[in-house]
Amino acid sequence: MGSILDRIQLPADLRCLPQEQLEEVAQALRSEIIDVISKTGGHLAASLGAVELAVALHCIFNTPFDRLIWDVGHQGYPHKLLTGRRERFPSIGQRNGLGKFLRRQESEYDVFGAGHAGTSISAATGVAEAIRRRGGEERVIAVIGDGALTTGMAYEGLNNAGYLKLTNLVVVLNDNKMSISPNVGAISSYLARRWSGPLARRLKHGVRALLESVPGAGDELVELARRAEQSVKAFISPALLFEGLGFNYIGPIDGHNLPVLVETFGNVRDMKGLQDPVLIHCVTQKGYGYEPAQGDPLKYHGVTPFEIPSGAMKKSSGGPPSWTSVFSDALIQLAKSDERIVGITAAMAGGTGLDRFEQAFPDRFYDVGIAEQHAVTFAGGLATEGLKPVCAVYSTFLQRAYDQIVHDVCVQNLDVTLVLDRAGIVGADGATHQGLYDIAYLRTLPNILVMAPKDENELRHMLKTAIEYPGPAAIRFPRGRAEGVPLEPDIKTLQIGRAELLRDGSDLGIVAFGSMVVPALEAAERLDGAGIRAAVLNARFAKPLDESWLLDLAQRCAALLVVEEHSPMAGFGDAVLALLASHGVRVPMRALGVRDEVIEHGTPAEILAEMGLNAAGIEDAARRLLGR
Repeated sequence: MGSILDRIQLPADLRCLPQEQLEEVAQALRSEIIDVISKTGGHLAASLGAVELAVALHCIFNTPFDRLIWDVGHQGYPHKLLTGRRERFPSIGQRNGLGKFLRRQESEYDVFGAGHAGTSISAATGVAEAIRRRGGEERVIAVIGDGALTTGMAYEGLNNAGYLKLTNLVVVLNDNKMSISPNVGAISSYLARRWSGPLARRLKHGVRALLESVPGAGDELVELARRAEQSVKAFISPALLFEGLGFNYIGPIDGHNLPVLVETFGNVRDMKGLQDPVLIHCVTQKGYGYEPAQGDPLKYHGVTPFEIPSGAMKKSSGGPPSWTSVFSDALIQLAKSDERIVGITAAMAGGTGLDRFEQAFPDRFYDVGIAEQHAVTFAGGLATEGLKPVCAVYSTFLQRAYDQIVHDVCVQNLDVTLVLDRAGIVGADGATHQGLYDIAYLRTLPNILVMAPKDENELRHMLKTAIEYPGPAAIRFPRGRAEGVPLEPDIKTLQIGRAELLRDGSDLGIVAFGSMVVPALEAAERLDGAGIRAAVLNARFAKPLDESWLLDLAQRCAALLVVEEHSPMAGFGDAVLALLASHGVRVPMRALGVRDEVIEHGTPAEILAEMGLNAAGIEDAARRLLGR
């Protein structure tokens, strides 16, 4: 017997089904997501928690005529399955397959691409205002998680939408952290539906008209009634916050109860005479419907392949530790002897390894939520009082705090250490998560050190160097496993701006930065077999550059090849080229980096090979540079 999903190619097909079959659709979506993600890996818990929301939204609103905008995309898998991508769903996260996040080029139903949290309300406000300006009839629905509401941008969007009085805008708050006790849940769900229903709306307008007609006391009675209404709402919900921002608040309602969702969304869709946008507060549970994910939503947020019956992750073969775990262990070791060290992250404690730091030093750990801007300035504030803040953020997310890095840290020369995890190619998360721009946006700033390690020991030494440096310092390292070298017993301080010559030669100088050092050494070995003597310089620092070594290699080698896992424009290669030009040094040179294009998802090995950023690619680039 086939799945009911076989009858749904697009949301229009969903809207043709009787309402009593929607629960069957939801269960089929949940089963398919679990089955596919157990094989491919992906974002599981958030998508399972948003199944009923996706079904109800596509059932009630006329998508894609009505614009549905999801925040981030972690919760977007049921949306993908309902919008013509079910056949390709098993390719999710794979090279040339479906993206894990929402992408405008993938479907007309993906109104606004999203990979970073907190964007949906601002985007939806822009879409709704554009539709209002041309007199369109389309409704705009923004779905945002409670975690994304920790971003300042979400409140900026709410504030602007309320000010513009965009009556064609509906914000759905997917609150998956709050649990509803049975009595409050039942009462609030009932009141939410009735509050949005036509009878309640007629009653409210009728009472207002009646009170306003009372001679001499109408305005006072209306104000008294308004306060009474707000008091009742405040008792059952956080209505005052959102209504203070100019929204009609409805909720909280059970986000897994399809009849309630359908009725409430339908009431909102059919509302007439609105003067403000609407916010619907839906309470859901991450991982809903799959016991392992429901019991541990953090573990099952982003998963590798797993066994469905038990939920056990399929273990990969043993190997070197991850770069993240090496950083975490080193930070803990250094913090044991320096109580000034504190750790800061922006809702990524597990991803950055700071969860282990929290266990060791719970009173010296800060998770500020999805608020990278605040994280950096908060770190700056701590530094002014003599603490040694280490702010660990993914490279792609630190982009959100650029102004704070410039004005609040570097201009003031504050002692803040920035640790950029996932720098370079990240793999299946794709275009929005590649860490390809951090060297460019950091090396131009005053006072800052910019470093990248070749192996585990160098990462540990760089962390100590950064913490001891009395100003801003940044360390970038890639995703995945480190090189597997034995760890040295002591963590040492490196000489600022000093590179390391790993191999000498005069035919070619290969200057490698960070993750490219090991493949550069392998390429040099291959070139040696062909009679080409290549020197390999581990740059260590993108700022300050080791001018003496770079000028020496440029003057005594036939050519210079600079290699980095980064955009070559304004990156490390550009820095080397500018140095040589400023000294009047002329030498055949090529900067090898990631191509100037949007880099989609795929395994890091696949993408690095396509970009020529592996041993074979570096060897080929060297031969071409030398004309051999």
